[in-house]
Amino acid sequence: MNRLAEKLGTLLVYLFLLLNALLVLGPVAWTILASFKRGNNLFSTSFSDITFTLDHYRALFTDTPYLDWYINTLILATANMGISLIVVTMTAYVFSRYRFKGKRNVMMGILVLQMFPAFLSMTAIYILLSKMNLIDTYAGLLFVYVTGSLPFMTWLVKGYFDALPTSLDEAAKIDGAGHMTIFLEIILPLARPILVFVAL
Repeated sequence: MNRLAEKLGTLLVYLFLLLNALLVLGPVAWTILASFKRGNNLFSTSFSDITFTLDHYRALFTDTPYLDWYINTLILATANMGISLIVVTMTAYVFSRYRFKGKRNVMMGILVLQMFPAFLSMTAIYILLSKMNLIDTYAGLLFVYVTGSLPFMTWLVKGYFDALPTSLDEAAKIDGAGHMTIFLEIILPLARPILVFVAL
């Protein structure tokens, strides 16, 4: 009886996962399929009157600067990932391992910044970037992307660093390691899962 119940439970779990996969992958498959259809039979449910074409992709690559858009996105995403990782990990390490005056107030300030929707600061950010001549530049976009992700990511990574035992730091200090050595050779290797999450 127990084996039957266990098999039934496993079957239900697999059915649930299959349903979720269909719900997630179904729209993706429909979008890919629709990209090969002509405009007049985009929503056609009958396969007999569907004609496939590459016109949409031809127009995308010949009539628009798509490759420029893609390269711009790649540059910004890579730069944002690198800068955010460096700033977030070092900031989180400082708040996790150091004790200094005003630390609690700064952390609360970072937490409060997360409570405001991003669109509230759009006008202020535009004026600031305009004054700094950063409108329509990589630097301006990176400034917005990096500063926008810092509060949440700092709290997240700090929580992960807090979970790492301080005894590791103390043992490394006994062996003569400095703060930078501890950070680079002990903390960061142990924090790979959260760093991958922040990077993605």
